[in-house]
Amino acid sequence: MTQSNYEPRPEHRFSFGLWTVGNRGRDPFGDAVREAISPVDIVSLLAEVGAWGVNLHDNDLIPFDATPAERNRIVSKFKKACEHNGIIVPMATVNLFFHPVFRDGAFTANDAGVRALALQKTMRAMDLGAELGAKIFVLWGGREGVETDACRRPDEAIKRLREAVNYLCEYSIDRGYGYKFALESKPNEPRGDIYMATTGHYLGFIATLDQPDMVGVNPEVAHETMAGLNFMHGVAQAWEAGKLFHIDLNDQMPGRYDQDFRFGSANPKSAFWLVKFLEDAGYSGPRHFDAHAYRTENYEGVKDFARGCMRTYLILKEKGEIWNADQEIQEILESISAGSEDLPSTSDFSKANAGNLLKHHFNIDKMLGKALPYERLDQLTIDILLGVRQR
Repeated sequence: MTQSNYEPRPEHRFSFGLWTVGNRGRDPFGDAVREAISPVDIVSLLAEVGAWGVNLHDNDLIPFDATPAERNRIVSKFKKACEHNGIIVPMATVNLFFHPVFRDGAFTANDAGVRALALQKTMRAMDLGAELGAKIFVLWGGREGVETDACRRPDEAIKRLREAVNYLCEYSIDRGYGYKFALESKPNEPRGDIYMATTGHYLGFIATLDQPDMVGVNPEVAHETMAGLNFMHGVAQAWEAGKLFHIDLNDQMPGRYDQDFRFGSANPKSAFWLVKFLEDAGYSGPRHFDAHAYRTENYEGVKDFARGCMRTYLILKEKGEIWNADQEIQEILESISAGSEDLPSTSDFSKANAGNLLKHHFNIDKMLGKALPYERLDQLTIDILLGVRQR
């Protein structure tokens, strides 16, 4: 891959949210540092930096209290901007965390009226996404949690969440939207504890749904890293289960608040293994950057941020190709996987196979004597990442 090939192209399927490049830099300790930028202007910005898609929450585009006429006018203008700039909308989602009415949760709230409102709002967001051409619908339960478990039993919350997701699946079927739902986990923030804390929690939950084939996950780098977990391992489990419907790329320092750094800026080695896994596995979904520019930046800096996310991904993709083609690395991989050729079958159980396995004699001394040069393998990886080992 040459320098020019670090430029994004549509086949890379890079997308950003209206809420990411449109983030004004407000935080709990300080007000906004950038002027508001309209969704139409965000689409133009994304086209300028070479993105493929734009994603949105319902209220990123349409104000919470907009009239039907205002809603239709805004959507029409936005669709024209996307068509003019060659930007598609691959994913839509719903904001069930900002408005104060959802202070006790949305789908899991104690008030049945709030739960019904959350369903109505989500259905309308699904209508919006379908109108814009989205086929993936993400659900992040940012307020689905507690500060004190005195407020409700957690198993009741899970039942309420299941009821809501089942309802939304049926709504998609009834309307013919063809949505694939992607559930996004997070351990905490903005709630003290969020019920579905990790990707693994959701993988277990999905199996209990009425339409499990319609529902997968949307893992996010920062959210799993906040929990102190190896993000790539969670992604791999979701992929192996056929449930990696979408992915949120950013970066994060462990043990911190949700930082949403530019992809690869904090942990480039972890980002490398993630990119290598996605590319080697053949993941063909959107590479969505759910990240924010530093609060110090103006909108030229926001463009630098967006370009940097995509450029880093493509650089790491090239590093993965170098790693796969490296002769010494491949020889090490072959050696560590080599074993006895006279082993009894362990791929399928049968009485005969089980009997052969029970009778088999293992040469444990030989197994213990086998070299596992992982230090060398890891250093070769570092050499590639630092650019001193090339093709």
